[in-house]
Amino acid sequence: MKALVRLSQIAFFCATFILSSCSNDDNGVVINPPEGSNIVETALATADLSSLVSALQKADESASNDLVSALSGDGPFTVFAPTNAAFNDLFAQLDGFDSLDDFNTEELQNLLATILTYHVIVGAAAQSTDLSDGQTLATLQGTTLTVSTQGGVFISDATDVSAEVTTANVETTNGVVHIINKVLLPQAILDELADIILVPITDLAIGNENLESLVAALVAANGDLPNVLRGDGPFTVLAPTDAAFDTFLNGASLGDIPVDVLTNVLLNHVINGALFQADLEALGSGYSNTLATGAGDQNMSIFFDTSDGVTFNNVSSVDMADVKALNGVVHVVDAVIDLPNIVDHAVANPGLTSLVSALTDGGNMTFTDLLSDEAESFTVFAPVNAAFDAFTNPSGNDLNDILSNHVVVGAAAFSSGLSNSYVNTAAEFDTDENLSLYINTDDGVTLNGVSNVAIADIVATNGVIHAVDAVIDLPTVVTFATADPTFASLVEALTTATPATDFVSVLSAQDGAGSDPFTVFAPTNMAFQALLDSNMDWTTVDDIEEGLLTSVLQHHVIAAANIRSGDLTPNGDTVTPATLEGDTFTITLPGTNGNIADVTDGSGNTGIGIDAVDVQAVNGVIHVLDAVLIPDTTN
Repeated sequence: MKALVRLSQIAFFCATFILSSCSNDDNGVVINPPEGSNIVETALATADLSSLVSALQKADESASNDLVSALSGDGPFTVFAPTNAAFNDLFAQLDGFDSLDDFNTEELQNLLATILTYHVIVGAAAQSTDLSDGQTLATLQGTTLTVSTQGGVFISDATDVSAEVTTANVETTNGVVHIINKVLLPQAILDELADIILVPITDLAIGNENLESLVAALVAANGDLPNVLRGDGPFTVLAPTDAAFDTFLNGASLGDIPVDVLTNVLLNHVINGALFQADLEALGSGYSNTLATGAGDQNMSIFFDTSDGVTFNNVSSVDMADVKALNGVVHVVDAVIDLPNIVDHAVANPGLTSLVSALTDGGNMTFTDLLSDEAESFTVFAPVNAAFDAFTNPSGNDLNDILSNHVVVGAAAFSSGLSNSYVNTAAEFDTDENLSLYINTDDGVTLNGVSNVAIADIVATNGVIHAVDAVIDLPTVVTFATADPTFASLVEALTTATPATDFVSVLSAQDGAGSDPFTVFAPTNMAFQALLDSNMDWTTVDDIEEGLLTSVLQHHVIAAANIRSGDLTPNGDTVTPATLEGDTFTITLPGTNGNIADVTDGSGNTGIGIDAVDVQAVNGVIHVLDAVLIPDTTN
């Protein structure tokens, strides 16, 4: 007998089998046979009984059977007739059977005849009014059916799911037909097909003596979980053995675990969709999402790796793969997969081993302790191994500071919620001000203009990881100017338009190597365009006389000071220290017309607004202007 997977290999069946049927509304079946039709002729004339007719014909291919002739005889008969949808449900439950064509041997055709004769009552044409609650009916197959009239008319077979009579009392010349929404199965068929009948995942677990702890956990965690896993799916379930649960509990009982926690742990073993071992091996390694809830109420990520067997989150290995169920597939695993935090996910992925080594170098526990904190939320931009291999640390920055620059504390930022913006990382300027990180989403997700997100949204209990393709070094003010397209005109002015002054080198100085730290007031592209529009001789920044442009740019930079918005005089005027050009300007806080603050430049021009503040670099801070500052050109 054909069988793709023999579920008896894990000894999961109890004495009875629990079969699920899809719910079908067959009340719309059209029955309009010619007058004087017998049961077979009635079935032939009913489109929704074509599978039943084909089944009778297929069974009669065996020399032992002559069902078509029998049901065309005098009778009287009572026939419970399954619809086409009911036969499709049966095929879904039989591993390796897609249609009646698969009943292609005499043995299988005789089995089909056994199923069909189980639907026939000989010697009576029983109307629905003749049926009573609890009544047993002797079938042509030799065993009985049981009637229930609670809430309708239902016919019980050897399974735990009854068939419903959806169209009753179809009279024929030799009996009566009742249309039902399920193929009835006698115990003899269940016994014969034990190795190929597929059951829902929950019932598969119930019948497996090695998964008793899993079943107990499903019931203890959430009374509805067993029903969830009886649903349509398809699901992939990673089923821990009893020994795996013993290790996980470590002497405790299921009752010692809070219900919500236990529920989430169990859901962390369920993946939407059917992933067979061959599917996982074709992918090699990667992430899927479980039904567990992680940070931001997002579905938890789970990492699979097939380089040495099949493992999940580097903690649980598949002992038995591809146990097919009616609504998915089960892989029996050797360990319970606990809910992963940020550190667990980093450790699980072999593509992040360089990051893990860097985080724990010399026994350092600072990062692992921080990123294991379940009371906090994190966004971690995790460089892959190749990123660390390519990183040369050109500025000689402390590695711990560089690693901190990949961590955002206080928020789990998912890719769907990212936009062109600045966030603060755990890295600091002068030990008290967090560095900024520029996120650009114009083409994928790019960080500080140097690192791209390769794998997004690895969801943990306490945050989210985005794997990135380059290490994000500590940013200077030049880093932000070049990374943020809002400052494209400013970059042009600082470079190609002023070749005699090496602004990039000057503003890249850090750790006291130059005139750092710097406070830079950075005009936007629109600010430069307004400047160009003010002079008919200027079309681009390059048209501005270099000496004048150099003075203008220097008027935007204050050396040897990291002046943040909090350093400004509240509800008053702050006169800045001298700029690199030599003049000062005045900042009035708060601003007007929607500005954070108003600026009066060295020439006395007013109406200049500060639109954004405190973009913090390792060598200074940037504030964003909506107009270009003009120095006093008379001195």
